[in-house]
Formats: sequence, structure tokens, C-alpha cells
Amino acid sequence: MCGIAGYLDKGGGKVEVGRLVLRMLEALGSRGPDSAGVALYAERPGGELVLRVKLGEDGRPEMYVPRVVEQAGKAGQVRQAQQTAEYLWLTLDSREEPRQLERAIESAGPGVEVVSMGRQLEIIKQVGSPQNLDATYAISRFMGSHGLGHTRLSTESRIDLSHSQPFWAHGYPDLAVVHNGHICNYHKLRRIYEQQGHRFYTENDSEIIGMYLAGRLGEGLSLRQAMDASMGDLDGSFSYLAATPGEFGFAKDPFAFKPLLYAETEGFVAVATEEIALRAALGGEYEAREAQAGEVRVWQR
Repeated sequence: MCGIAGYLDKGGGKVEVGRLVLRMLEALGSRGPDSAGVALYAERPGGELVLRVKLGEDGRPEMYVPRVVEQAGKAGQVRQAQQTAEYLWLTLDSREEPRQLERAIESAGPGVEVVSMGRQLEIIKQVGSPQNLDATYAISRFMGSHGLGHTRLSTESRIDLSHSQPFWAHGYPDLAVVHNGHICNYHKLRRIYEQQGHRFYTENDSEIIGMYLAGRLGEGLSLRQAMDASMGDLDGSFSYLAATPGEFGFAKDPFAFKPLLYAETEGFVAVATEEIALRAALGGEYEAREAQAGEVRVWQR
């Protein structure tokens, strides 16, 4: 019952992508009242690394700020550090290997987690409705090129910030996913990845999708090729969206159990679980199409 949404501006410039994704999520709010989140992309002139860090789980987030900044500073020059609620937003000049940087920052304390890392990507998510997300983090003011959104109804795992979506592929910057459905071979795949040394942060089967795509991209596949391969390697009923700084796409399982619609014009591509989300966010004339069984589509910026 989760709701997923995504938007890509074909012009590649800066548009109100936060507001557009948020409006789609608000229209899908009845599908998932437990939590909401967005993954938003914007080019940064300086090219610095941007991180969103969850500051522990003990209700004292401010206690972890100096520790996280200290650990980040060992890997590079911290340009900015700003706390909002349970997040610390960091910009950093660093060439440290991403997985090593992530582990260093997370050593700052129990429950500290790098929620996103990239030169264009920022993930912001929390327990509660999309409206609460905007009230705390001003999502609607975010200007960028494309983004993903998710509103969650928990069916199997905990309701907290970490289990909320979107997910990024830990250790692989700038790759984000949102998912509606079930990955039935999740436990088998998880054991394989854990044997390879990967760490899982949740019991949410959606987390495996980002890890899978990151592995395929690391092998040299394009995002389209990786998503095509997922149709045979991921078993279950699912629709998911994935994005990198230069690409945006969706995949729908071969049985077409989970709904997904998309609209494409000369100016944009938009995807959502229900057509009501597209109409709520986007004006003008366009046709909404139902994604077909086993369909994969990827657009370039």
C-alpha cells in the first residue's frame, strides 16, 4: 500500500522539484501514513560532498554534532554543518573512499547513520506525514533537477527514520531508490551480501534494491542495464523508482501486481503509484499511461 512518486525536469535546470514531489506525496498520503521521505537532486557549483546524518536514537541529537563534525573533519575539510531536528547537514571537501567515510562518521556514536551521501543527492525522511516533513525541513523550497518520494505503510518492519524511504545505496554515492511491494527473495540475497561484507541498516526488504543496483553499476552496467537485470534477479511483486545524478527510471515486476503510472511531455517525466498524484502536482495537458508487466524505462537528464 505504499505510495511512490518521481519527477524529472528534462531541461536539466533548477525547478521546484521539492514542491512537485511533495504534492504528489500528499495526494498519496492515504496509502502510507507511517512515514514520508524524498530524495532530491541539484547540481552544486563547488562540487562538494553533501551528507545527511541521523544523530543517534536517544533523543539527544545535539550531543552527537561535535563528534560527527570531528570524524568528518578527519576525512576532509568541513565547509558547512547545520543541525535541524534529528539531522546534521554537512558539506565536505573529501576524496575519502565513500564506505570508509561513512564508517568513520557512524563511529561517532550509537544510532548515528549516514542517511545520504553524494555531490547532488539529499535524502530527507521522517516518521509522519508528508506535511510534517515539509513543516520541519521546508522541502517545498528545494530547487533541483529531479527527485523521488515515498509515503509508507509498514507491513513487516519497524516504523522509524531508518526504515523509512527513500534508501540510498550505502557506500555508493548519489544512487537512491523508492519501492512499493515485496522482494520475496530478500533473505537469500541479504545473506549473500552480508557474506561479501555489506552492512544492512534495516529489516526492510526495500533496502536490498539499492544494494543490488549499486553492485551492478559497480560492475560497469548502465542504470538501464542494471534495472533490466533486476527483473530476473529480484523475485516478488514490486514497482520501484531509481535515480542517479544523470538518470531517472522505473521498473515494474513481470506480474504487474503493483500499480504504477507515468506521464511524459517535452518538458518533464513524472511517475506515481496513482494518477491522482500526477494531476495534483502537474498542470497542463498530458496522458497518463499504466506501466506494463516487466516494463523498465530510464530517462537521461
